[in-house]
Amino acid sequence: MTPPFSRDYDESDVRVRPSRRGSRPRTKDRPAHDDARIGQVTTVDRGRWTCLVDGHEVVAMRARELGRTSTVVGDRVALVGDTSGAPGTLARIVRVEPRTSVLRRTADDTDPYERVVVANADQLAIVTALADPEPRARMVDRCLVAAYDAGMTPLLVLTKADLADPAEFLANYAGLDIAHIVTRRTPGGIDGLDELHAALHDRMTVLVGHSGVGKSTLVNALVPGVDRATGHVNAVTGRGRHTSTSAIALALPGGGWVIDTPGVRSFGLAHIDPDHIIDAFPDLAEGTADCPRGCSHDEPECALDAWVAGGHAGPSGTVRLASLRRLLRNRGGSDDTEPREPE
Repeated sequence: MTPPFSRDYDESDVRVRPSRRGSRPRTKDRPAHDDARIGQVTTVDRGRWTCLVDGHEVVAMRARELGRTSTVVGDRVALVGDTSGAPGTLARIVRVEPRTSVLRRTADDTDPYERVVVANADQLAIVTALADPEPRARMVDRCLVAAYDAGMTPLLVLTKADLADPAEFLANYAGLDIAHIVTRRTPGGIDGLDELHAALHDRMTVLVGHSGVGKSTLVNALVPGVDRATGHVNAVTGRGRHTSTSAIALALPGGGWVIDTPGVRSFGLAHIDPDHIIDAFPDLAEGTADCPRGCSHDEPECALDAWVAGGHAGPSGTVRLASLRRLLRNRGGSDDTEPREPE
């Protein structure tokens, strides 16, 4: 007796059950979703995107056809399905609209994978405390490079001026045309808040900085009732505890948006093209025309030294060239080496 399953099988053993309706050919054509409603992503949480659509919030999931396309806070997206925003409803994101700007970073300067932080912001507010924790100029430099690369306007926001004089720290940026706002705690609240609110008015601004520098405290003061969690600085490590766990976009009273982001420990710039940094210095960029091929702009043959010495960059050319070289050096990860001084 032949044991079961012992003989060889061939194509004749295959049985096909035909469909009475016939087979439908697959297609790569996707619906245009011309009737989709446009919303703005305000926060992302565990596979759900909260979007603002015509003044009300809609929770949505991403459509499969988006593939690996990132969808982040600040994105304008097209939604279909139930966009009423009623409890328990879920819409579907079918398209990410073209972005006007993208703020990106990498984990470090060797990481090839870039992360999109926010989209469509036009201003980057770099928040740093003057004390508790101590300010880190190199972190500010890296954020400036990221802002220039994204085409965003940088804004320095210095907090806790009641604990330290801001003059010494601001001297690091004397050669850069960067607006700054200084805030300090007072018995009546936060001094400098009106100036900050004016700088954020009618703009989409993302707040970036280390944990513990006071980003969430500022957001709570700028947007009453939002109640973002705040934390304290560790007395041993001098670092703040992460209190904001995800980015969130909040409408400012009177117009404009502020995006609060989780505190970062590093801001990698592996994805940055150095030419984008130089473009942020129009008074120096023209002087690179005579640089040798592949010039790093921080070497003896660099033509920028002669350009500045000839007065083409104005009276502050020497300071601005030193600032440019510091940014280029920090972009490359050599944070502990001083840039070469202009000759």
